[in-house]
Amino acid sequence: MEKLKLKEKAGYGFGDFASSMFWKMFSVYLLFFYTDVFGISAAVVGTMFLVTRIFDGLNDPIMGILADRTNTKWGKFRPYLLWMAIPFALFGVLTFTTPDLTTSSKIIYAYVTYCLMMIVYTAVNVPYASLLGVMTSNLKDRTSLASFRFIFAFAGSILVLATAEPLVEYLSNDQGIINPQKGWQQTMTIYGVIAAIFFFGTFYLTRERIQPPKEQKTDLRSDLKDLAKNVPWFILLGAGIFTLIFNSIRDGSTIYYFKYYFVSQEAFQLPLLNVPLTYSTLYLVLGQAANIIGVVLAKPISDAIGKKKTFMGAMILATVLSCIFFFFGAEQLSLIFTFQFLISICAGIVFPLLWSMYADIADYSEWETGRRATGLIFSSSSMSQKMGWTLGGALTGWILAYYGFEANMDQTEEAKTGIRLMMSVLPALGALISSIFMIFYKLDDNFMIKINKELSLRRNKEPNTEK
Repeated sequence: MEKLKLKEKAGYGFGDFASSMFWKMFSVYLLFFYTDVFGISAAVVGTMFLVTRIFDGLNDPIMGILADRTNTKWGKFRPYLLWMAIPFALFGVLTFTTPDLTTSSKIIYAYVTYCLMMIVYTAVNVPYASLLGVMTSNLKDRTSLASFRFIFAFAGSILVLATAEPLVEYLSNDQGIINPQKGWQQTMTIYGVIAAIFFFGTFYLTRERIQPPKEQKTDLRSDLKDLAKNVPWFILLGAGIFTLIFNSIRDGSTIYYFKYYFVSQEAFQLPLLNVPLTYSTLYLVLGQAANIIGVVLAKPISDAIGKKKTFMGAMILATVLSCIFFFFGAEQLSLIFTFQFLISICAGIVFPLLWSMYADIADYSEWETGRRATGLIFSSSSMSQKMGWTLGGALTGWILAYYGFEANMDQTEEAKTGIRLMMSVLPALGALISSIFMIFYKLDDNFMIKINKELSLRRNKEPNTEK
């Protein structure tokens, strides 16, 4: 079995650098963009997120099925990185474009562009995720790949979080006239170009090695039937959804927290550009840096105590820390930033484990059934991401509306309390439920070593199954 080289691991990570740039723009800034720049209400946005993301989540298994049945000289999954890179960038720009329309027409435009963006996101991200399951069958290499993936993912997120607000501020200045709509559109154009380049890099630097069993026939009904019996898949799906609820509510409420709960959002001025660096930017960048620390810690901790125990421990600790966060006042800035750092380490530990465990589930399914449907199984990872993001994003908009939030106005104490809950207690519930799901997950590391050995014996009897 060929050991993966550093160049290929880094190349795989490039793909999530690109995806995470857009993911972070959507999860942190899109709700704020729609309410404070685009000009529609938080309740309308919450409903739009629910409708469009449920539709998009249903596309994930379809994309997984399609990718499993794709056969090209480049493999099953890599071609989509090549084909979808430019549409990915284009629809990102359109999503952050504000047309000169009536409010009702703007809502229609938002629905259409965001829905199309999510379709393209699925078309590139499901094959990208599935690629991990066919690059190698080595368990430690898989965890290493997942770690590389998330180091690059959080690096992409840091790039966006560190530069988005300063870039928007700088690009909004149109010969002395401040035009935030132009600023957001041009900022997204820059990120789109970078994302397309990184997707091309993943395509050229990676290879697919594991093929389905030679005797396997293309049979969608059998693939779905196998998936319906795969209990670990359902458990990990639930854990993934609530992990994303935990993250998306925290991310989506951050700008509101610092803009409306703090008296002043500005931390200091950037030299030369004369652009303010805000507390929200510092807070989010710190969180992504801590996420990277968590990703780095995931492998040694999981090697020592197993993926399942590492996952559960990280989510339980995140639950406790998030509940404590609620009690911090606006003047306790050092505690707010310290707890952001600690909570984000916990979140960073979990994500590479999730993706590595989906690869384990693909092996488990092949071991039990003699059939391999990598794309279909990995599509569930994207689906859980979308569903958690959907519920978290919708809840954020609805809770803001419930507590009486009004964009660009002084907020009532009730609205401020709602914003504080979205930074603490509400995401803590998501983390707690995620850890409860993992109690029932049975694919521990010892069991997977046994499965991997048996699959290796089967594959060695079949020519050209791993190359």
